[in-house]
Amino acid sequence: MCRFLSRGVVAWLMVAGTVVLAGGSVAASEPKCDLVDPITGECAIEVVVPSDDPDPSDDEPKSTGGGQACYWDPAKQGVVKPPAGPVPCSTKDGYWSNAYNCYIRALAPQPLAGDPGWKGHEPGDGAVYFCFQPQTGLLITIWAQDPPPGSRAGPSPREVAQVAVAKMKLKAVDIGIVPKPGPDSIGLVGMPVWMWVQAPNDHTFGPITASASAGGITITATAKVERIGWDMGDGTEVVCRSAGSPYKPSYGRRDSPDCGHTYSKTSAREPDEAYTVTATSTWVVTWSGAGQTGTIRLDGLSRSTQIRVGEAQVLVN
Repeated sequence: MCRFLSRGVVAWLMVAGTVVLAGGSVAASEPKCDLVDPITGECAIEVVVPSDDPDPSDDEPKSTGGGQACYWDPAKQGVVKPPAGPVPCSTKDGYWSNAYNCYIRALAPQPLAGDPGWKGHEPGDGAVYFCFQPQTGLLITIWAQDPPPGSRAGPSPREVAQVAVAKMKLKAVDIGIVPKPGPDSIGLVGMPVWMWVQAPNDHTFGPITASASAGGITITATAKVERIGWDMGDGTEVVCRSAGSPYKPSYGRRDSPDCGHTYSKTSAREPDEAYTVTATSTWVVTWSGAGQTGTIRLDGLSRSTQIRVGEAQVLVN
Protein backbone atom coordinates (compact mmCIF):
# COMPACT_ATOMS: atom_id res chain seq x y z
CA MET A 1 0.00 0.00 0.00
CA CYS A 2 1.35 3.43 -0.93
CA ARG A 3 0.87 6.00 1.79
CA PHE A 4 1.11 9.75 1.29
CA LEU A 5 1.36 11.47 4.64
CA SER A 6 2.42 15.04 3.93
CA ARG A 7 0.22 17.94 4.94
CA GLY A 8 -0.16 21.36 3.34
CA VAL A 9 -1.55 19.94 0.11
CA VAL A 10 -2.23 21.91 -3.03
CA ALA A 11 -5.64 21.43 -4.61
CA TRP A 12 -5.87 20.13 -8.16
CA LEU A 13 -9.03 20.72 -10.18
CA MET A 14 -9.98 18.99 -13.40
CA VAL A 15 -10.72 22.37 -14.98
CA ALA A 16 -8.83 25.11 -16.80
CA GLY A 17 -6.33 22.67 -18.26
CA THR A 18 -4.95 21.52 -14.88
CA VAL A 19 -3.52 17.97 -15.10
CA VAL A 20 -4.27 15.24 -12.58
CA LEU A 21 -2.42 12.08 -13.51
CA ALA A 22 -1.61 8.51 -12.50
CA GLY A 23 -0.28 6.52 -9.63
CA GLY A 24 -0.05 3.09 -8.62
CA SER A 25 0.03 -3.89 -2.29
CA VAL A 26 -1.37 -6.73 -2.75
CA ALA A 27 -4.15 -8.99 -1.55
CA ALA A 28 -5.04 -12.46 -2.68
CA SER A 29 -7.92 -14.87 -2.72
CA GLU A 30 -8.00 -17.20 -5.74
CA PRO A 31 -5.17 -17.86 -6.53
CA LYS A 32 -3.65 -17.19 -3.12
CA CYS A 33 -0.63 -14.92 -3.42
CA ASP A 34 1.06 -14.84 -0.03
CA LEU A 35 4.25 -13.36 -1.46
CA VAL A 36 3.74 -10.39 -3.74
CA ASP A 37 6.35 -7.83 -4.70
CA PRO A 38 5.03 -4.54 -3.25
CA ILE A 39 6.67 -2.60 -6.08
CA THR A 40 5.76 -4.73 -9.13
CA GLY A 41 2.64 -6.41 -7.79
CA GLU A 42 3.87 -9.76 -9.17
CA CYS A 43 2.78 -12.98 -7.51
CA ALA A 44 5.92 -14.75 -6.31
CA ILE A 45 4.51 -18.27 -5.86
CA GLU A 46 3.04 -20.90 -8.13
CA VAL A 47 -0.55 -20.21 -9.07
CA VAL A 48 -2.96 -22.67 -7.42
CA VAL A 49 -6.48 -22.69 -8.79
CA PRO A 50 -9.35 -24.50 -7.03
CA SER A 51 -11.68 -26.58 -9.17
CA ASP A 52 -14.85 -24.86 -8.01
CA ASP A 53 -15.94 -21.41 -9.12
CA PRO A 54 -16.53 -18.80 -6.34
CA ASP A 55 -20.03 -18.19 -7.72
CA PRO A 56 -19.56 -15.51 -10.36
CA SER A 57 -22.64 -13.84 -11.77
CA ASP A 58 -24.59 -15.61 -14.50
CA ASP A 59 -23.08 -13.48 -17.27
CA GLU A 60 -19.45 -14.19 -16.32
CA PRO A 61 -17.30 -17.15 -17.42
CA LYS A 62 -17.24 -19.97 -14.90
CA SER A 63 -14.45 -22.40 -14.07
CA THR A 64 -15.06 -25.58 -16.05
CA GLY A 65 -13.28 -28.68 -17.21
CA GLY A 66 -11.02 -30.55 -14.81
CA GLY A 67 -9.97 -32.88 -17.59
CA GLN A 68 -9.01 -36.55 -17.46
CA ALA A 69 -5.40 -37.59 -17.04
CA CYS A 70 -5.62 -40.49 -19.52
CA TYR A 71 -6.04 -39.55 -23.16
CA TRP A 72 -5.56 -40.80 -26.72
CA ASP A 73 -3.35 -38.72 -29.00
CA PRO A 74 -3.65 -39.71 -32.70
CA ALA A 75 -0.71 -37.46 -33.65
CA LYS A 76 1.66 -39.90 -31.95
CA GLN A 77 0.60 -42.54 -34.47
CA GLY A 78 0.55 -40.21 -37.46
CA VAL A 79 -3.22 -40.59 -37.89
CA VAL A 80 -6.13 -38.19 -37.58
CA LYS A 81 -8.90 -40.56 -36.47
CA PRO A 82 -10.31 -41.07 -34.02
CA PRO A 83 -9.76 -37.52 -32.70
CA ALA A 84 -7.78 -36.86 -29.53
CA GLY A 85 -9.72 -37.24 -26.32
CA PRO A 86 -9.94 -38.82 -22.87
CA VAL A 87 -10.02 -42.59 -22.45
CA PRO A 88 -10.68 -44.88 -19.47
CA CYS A 89 -7.52 -45.21 -17.41
CA SER A 90 -7.96 -48.98 -17.13
CA THR A 91 -9.89 -51.71 -18.96
CA LYS A 92 -9.68 -55.48 -19.36
CA ASP A 93 -6.80 -54.79 -21.76
CA GLY A 94 -4.65 -53.21 -19.04
CA TYR A 95 -3.83 -49.72 -17.83
CA TRP A 96 -3.47 -46.71 -20.11
CA SER A 97 -0.07 -45.12 -20.71
CA ASN A 98 0.01 -41.65 -22.30
CA ALA A 99 3.69 -42.17 -23.06
CA TYR A 100 3.05 -45.32 -25.12
CA ASN A 101 -0.43 -44.22 -26.28
CA CYS A 102 -1.89 -47.66 -25.53
CA TYR A 103 -3.11 -50.03 -22.83
CA ILE A 104 -0.28 -51.90 -21.09
CA ARG A 105 -0.46 -55.49 -19.82
CA ALA A 106 2.43 -57.82 -18.93
CA LEU A 107 2.49 -61.07 -20.88
CA ALA A 108 1.65 -64.05 -18.71
CA PRO A 109 3.55 -66.23 -18.93
CA GLN A 110 6.57 -64.28 -20.15
CA PRO A 111 8.14 -65.41 -23.45
CA LEU A 112 10.91 -68.01 -23.50
CA ALA A 113 14.54 -66.97 -23.81
CA GLY A 114 15.44 -65.92 -27.33
CA ASP A 115 11.95 -64.71 -28.17
CA PRO A 116 12.08 -61.51 -30.29
CA GLY A 117 9.91 -59.82 -27.68
CA TRP A 118 12.91 -59.66 -25.34
CA LYS A 119 14.72 -57.32 -27.76
CA GLY A 120 18.02 -59.11 -27.02
CA HIS A 121 17.50 -59.21 -23.26
CA GLU A 122 17.29 -62.30 -21.09
CA PRO A 123 14.24 -63.43 -19.10
CA GLY A 124 14.28 -61.69 -15.74
CA ASP A 125 15.90 -58.59 -17.24
CA GLY A 126 12.84 -56.36 -17.31
CA ALA A 127 9.67 -57.77 -18.84
CA VAL A 128 7.67 -57.99 -22.07
CA TYR A 129 4.32 -56.24 -22.28
CA PHE A 130 1.35 -56.06 -24.61
CA CYS A 131 0.63 -52.58 -25.94
CA PHE A 132 -2.93 -52.43 -27.31
CA GLN A 133 -4.63 -49.50 -29.04
CA PRO A 134 -8.37 -50.08 -29.34
CA GLN A 135 -8.59 -46.88 -31.43
CA THR A 136 -6.54 -48.41 -34.27
CA GLY A 137 -6.68 -52.10 -33.41
CA LEU A 138 -2.88 -52.13 -33.07
CA LEU A 139 -1.43 -54.81 -30.78
CA ILE A 140 2.33 -55.01 -30.32
CA THR A 141 4.76 -56.27 -27.71
CA ILE A 142 7.28 -54.00 -26.02
CA TRP A 143 10.16 -54.66 -23.68
CA ALA A 144 10.75 -52.39 -20.70
CA GLN A 145 13.22 -52.53 -17.83
CA ASP A 146 10.54 -51.20 -15.46
CA PRO A 147 6.75 -51.30 -15.81
CA PRO A 148 5.70 -48.46 -18.14
CA PRO A 149 4.17 -45.67 -16.07
CA GLY A 150 0.42 -45.52 -16.07
CA SER A 151 -1.35 -42.20 -16.46
CA ARG A 152 -4.05 -42.57 -13.81
CA ALA A 153 -1.84 -40.93 -11.17
CA GLY A 154 -0.52 -38.30 -13.58
CA PRO A 155 -1.58 -34.68 -13.74
CA SER A 156 -4.95 -33.78 -15.20
CA PRO A 157 -5.08 -31.38 -18.15
CA ARG A 158 -6.36 -28.69 -15.78
CA GLU A 159 -3.33 -29.17 -13.54
CA VAL A 160 -1.02 -28.86 -16.53
CA ALA A 161 -2.93 -25.72 -17.51
CA GLN A 162 -2.10 -24.31 -14.08
CA VAL A 163 1.59 -24.86 -14.83
CA ALA A 164 1.11 -22.88 -18.04
CA VAL A 165 -0.56 -20.08 -16.04
CA ALA A 166 2.37 -19.99 -13.62
CA LYS A 167 4.67 -19.39 -16.61
CA MET A 168 2.70 -16.28 -17.53
CA LYS A 169 3.86 -14.37 -14.42
CA LEU A 170 0.57 -12.51 -14.13
CA LYS A 171 0.75 -9.29 -12.13
CA ALA A 172 -1.57 -6.75 -10.57
CA VAL A 173 -2.38 -3.75 -12.74
CA ASP A 174 -0.50 -0.49 -12.46
CA ILE A 175 -3.06 2.05 -11.27
CA GLY A 176 -3.88 5.19 -13.19
CA ILE A 177 -6.19 7.55 -11.30
CA VAL A 178 -7.18 11.19 -10.86
CA PRO A 179 -6.83 12.95 -8.53
CA LYS A 180 -3.15 12.10 -8.54
CA PRO A 181 -1.87 10.18 -5.50
CA GLY A 182 0.69 12.06 -3.50
CA PRO A 183 1.15 14.69 -0.82
CA ASP A 184 0.73 17.62 -3.22
CA SER A 185 -2.58 16.65 -4.80
CA ILE A 186 -6.17 16.63 -3.64
CA GLY A 187 -9.50 16.01 -5.33
CA LEU A 188 -12.85 17.49 -4.47
CA VAL A 189 -16.13 16.09 -3.23
CA GLY A 190 -18.54 15.89 -6.15
CA MET A 191 -15.80 15.97 -8.79
CA PRO A 192 -15.43 12.98 -11.12
CA VAL A 193 -12.64 10.49 -10.40
CA TRP A 194 -11.14 8.61 -13.35
CA MET A 195 -9.56 5.15 -12.97
CA TRP A 196 -7.65 3.17 -15.60
CA VAL A 197 -4.94 0.58 -16.10
CA GLN A 198 -1.65 2.41 -16.54
CA ALA A 199 0.29 1.06 -19.55
CA PRO A 200 -1.49 -2.33 -19.75
CA ASN A 201 0.65 -5.19 -21.04
CA ASP A 202 0.49 -8.96 -21.50
CA HIS A 203 1.25 -9.66 -17.84
CA THR A 204 -1.09 -7.08 -16.28
CA PHE A 205 -4.08 -7.20 -18.63
CA GLY A 206 -3.52 -9.83 -21.32
CA PRO A 207 -4.19 -11.58 -23.49
CA ILE A 208 -1.18 -13.82 -22.93
CA THR A 209 -0.61 -17.42 -24.05
CA ALA A 210 1.67 -20.13 -22.66
CA SER A 211 2.04 -23.89 -22.98
CA ALA A 212 3.16 -26.57 -20.56
CA SER A 213 3.76 -30.31 -20.71
CA ALA A 214 3.65 -32.91 -17.95
CA GLY A 215 2.76 -36.57 -17.70
CA GLY A 216 2.57 -36.91 -21.47
CA ILE A 217 0.03 -34.06 -21.70
CA THR A 218 0.62 -30.73 -23.45
CA ILE A 219 -1.78 -27.88 -22.71
CA THR A 220 -1.97 -24.40 -24.20
CA ALA A 221 -3.65 -21.70 -22.10
CA THR A 222 -4.65 -18.12 -22.87
CA ALA A 223 -5.40 -15.61 -20.09
CA LYS A 224 -6.95 -12.15 -20.17
CA VAL A 225 -8.50 -9.80 -17.62
CA GLU A 226 -12.26 -10.16 -17.64
CA ARG A 227 -12.97 -7.31 -15.20
CA ILE A 228 -11.36 -5.09 -12.58
CA GLY A 229 -13.04 -4.39 -9.26
CA TRP A 230 -12.12 -0.97 -7.85
CA ASP A 231 -12.62 -0.69 -4.09
CA MET A 232 -12.82 3.08 -3.69
CA GLY A 233 -12.28 3.11 0.08
CA ASP A 234 -15.64 4.73 0.86
CA GLY A 235 -17.65 1.50 0.83
CA THR A 236 -18.17 1.60 -2.92
CA GLU A 237 -16.92 -0.97 -5.44
CA VAL A 238 -16.83 0.01 -9.11
CA VAL A 239 -16.64 -2.90 -11.59
CA CYS A 240 -15.00 -1.99 -14.91
CA ARG A 241 -15.04 -4.34 -17.89
CA SER A 242 -12.27 -2.51 -19.72
CA ALA A 243 -8.84 -1.06 -18.97
CA GLY A 244 -10.49 2.34 -18.54
CA SER A 245 -9.62 5.63 -20.24
CA PRO A 246 -6.64 7.76 -19.19
CA TYR A 247 -7.62 11.29 -18.14
CA LYS A 248 -6.55 14.29 -20.21
CA PRO A 249 -6.71 17.94 -19.08
CA SER A 250 -8.97 18.78 -22.01
CA TYR A 251 -11.70 16.59 -20.51
CA GLY A 252 -12.30 19.11 -17.70
CA ARG A 253 -15.09 18.02 -15.36
CA ARG A 254 -16.38 15.32 -17.69
CA ASP A 255 -17.15 11.88 -16.20
CA SER A 256 -15.06 8.91 -17.31
CA PRO A 257 -16.84 7.10 -20.15
CA ASP A 258 -16.07 3.63 -18.84
CA CYS A 259 -14.48 3.60 -15.37
CA GLY A 260 -15.14 6.38 -12.87
CA HIS A 261 -16.49 7.34 -9.46
CA THR A 262 -17.63 10.43 -7.56
CA TYR A 263 -17.00 10.81 -3.83
CA SER A 264 -19.78 12.30 -1.72
CA LYS A 265 -17.67 13.04 1.36
CA THR A 266 -14.18 14.15 2.21
CA SER A 267 -11.39 11.75 3.15
CA ALA A 268 -10.37 13.93 6.12
CA ARG A 269 -11.57 11.33 8.66
CA GLU A 270 -9.92 8.37 6.92
CA PRO A 271 -6.57 6.93 8.03
CA ASP A 272 -3.82 9.21 6.72
CA GLU A 273 -6.66 11.54 5.66
CA ALA A 274 -6.85 9.62 2.38
CA TYR A 275 -9.01 7.01 0.69
CA THR A 276 -7.26 3.72 -0.06
CA VAL A 277 -8.20 2.65 -3.58
CA THR A 278 -7.59 -1.01 -4.48
CA ALA A 279 -7.81 -2.46 -7.99
CA THR A 280 -8.36 -6.25 -8.10
CA SER A 281 -8.08 -8.10 -11.40
CA THR A 282 -10.25 -11.06 -12.37
CA TRP A 283 -8.59 -13.15 -15.07
CA VAL A 284 -10.23 -15.78 -17.24
CA VAL A 285 -8.01 -18.55 -18.60
CA THR A 286 -9.14 -20.82 -21.43
CA TRP A 287 -7.10 -23.96 -22.01
CA SER A 288 -7.06 -26.78 -24.52
CA GLY A 289 -5.11 -29.95 -25.14
CA ALA A 290 -5.34 -33.72 -24.89
CA GLY A 291 -8.61 -33.41 -26.80
CA GLN A 292 -10.13 -31.47 -23.91
CA THR A 293 -10.92 -27.87 -23.03
CA GLY A 294 -11.69 -25.88 -19.91
CA THR A 295 -11.88 -22.50 -18.23
CA ILE A 296 -10.14 -21.24 -15.10
CA ARG A 297 -10.99 -18.05 -13.21
CA LEU A 298 -8.22 -16.29 -11.30
CA ASP A 299 -9.11 -13.67 -8.69
CA GLY A 300 -6.94 -11.85 -6.20
CA LEU A 301 -4.14 -9.96 -7.95
CA SER A 302 -4.50 -6.50 -6.41
CA ARG A 303 -2.70 -3.21 -6.04
CA SER A 304 -3.56 -0.23 -3.84
CA THR A 305 -2.88 3.49 -3.72
CA GLN A 306 -4.18 6.46 -1.72
CA ILE A 307 -5.88 9.63 -2.86
CA ARG A 308 -7.11 12.67 -0.93
CA VAL A 309 -10.53 14.22 -1.35
CA GLY A 310 -11.43 17.54 0.24
CA GLU A 311 -14.22 20.14 0.36
CA ALA A 312 -14.21 22.93 -2.18
CA GLN A 313 -14.64 25.63 0.50
CA VAL A 314 -11.31 24.82 2.12
CA LEU A 315 -9.34 25.73 -0.98
CA VAL A 316 -7.54 29.04 -1.31
CA ASN A 317 -7.93 30.91 -4.57
